Amino acid sequence: MILTRTPFRMSFAGGGSDISSFYDEDPGQVVSTAIDKYLYVSLSSKYDKKIRLSYSITENVNNAEEINHPIVRESLKEFGITNGIEITSIADIPAGSGLGSSSAFTVGLLNALSHYLKLDLDKYSLAEKSCEIEINRCNEPIGKQDQFASSFGGLNSFIFCSDGTVKVEPILMDPEKLLMFQDSIIVFPIGDKRSASKILEKQTRNLYTQEKKLLMRKMVQLASELKIELSNNSLDNIGAILHENWLLKKQLQKEISNQPIDDAYQIAIKNGAQGGKLLGAGSSGFLIFYAPPEKHASIKTSLKHLSSYDLRFSSNGSELIYNDSNGI
Repeated sequence: MILTRTPFRMSFAGGGSDISSFYDEDPGQVVSTAIDKYLYVSLSSKYDKKIRLSYSITENVNNAEEINHPIVRESLKEFGITNGIEITSIADIPAGSGLGSSSAFTVGLLNALSHYLKLDLDKYSLAEKSCEIEINRCNEPIGKQDQFASSFGGLNSFIFCSDGTVKVEPILMDPEKLLMFQDSIIVFPIGDKRSASKILEKQTRNLYTQEKKLLMRKMVQLASELKIELSNNSLDNIGAILHENWLLKKQLQKEISNQPIDDAYQIAIKNGAQGGKLLGAGSSGFLIFYAPPEKHASIKTSLKHLSSYDLRFSSNGSELIYNDSNGI
């Protein structure tokens, strides 16, 4: 059996600029970190030469062409695997929570398959191949930030270039300052699970308009400013940057936020939060705030209808954690 562990991500600024309808003309930039919530993929040979998948449902099929799950089907086809395999996935947090779970699954699956076939995929190749599967083969209207965040791990600035390449720039902070940054983040699950595809599909269309492109350029500039602030171990302007980024993001389309989210955001600001944002495409997921730790108790009390959730930063990207397989 082969087992991989792949982190989810928390993005801070620039989200949406990783979509090709934007970066084809203007470089995109996103600042994000991997977090200590993971998706696990196990993979093993199947004695009867059939295929069994277990995720939210179970599939038992004769060959890869019969698989309903598009990411699994296209991933197996990419590696030339037609049958004789069993794949199972479990996650610390359900899909649709705004933490990049779909891409974490793709990265983790491809990582497991590459070890199964004894291939040597570096982090960049793993992320790039995951983008190929999700965006080009499965036609998902998503960007590239999640795949790169899950593959590389850590706190990074990602720059998305018009030629399709991605520049990965690790943000190196003093350990004490990084801990202070992490400890200033407070997280609340909000709303139901949702699919990002419809929201992102509309956002992609919107990015062809000059008005929306101008908003996104401002968000990219904020991502650049955030990267500089963090690289300089300065935390003074983090809340203001997150706040401005959120106000801009909400203008991209109305489905990104809703009244309960807006109300919760305003309550947190009144009780000491300096800024925040919703993780993911919009409407539900995890609402994060940046606030001095001494203000966290007040924020939690003021948002008593919500329960806070502990998310910590992770330096690890997708990794192989068990392998007793001889491959094929």
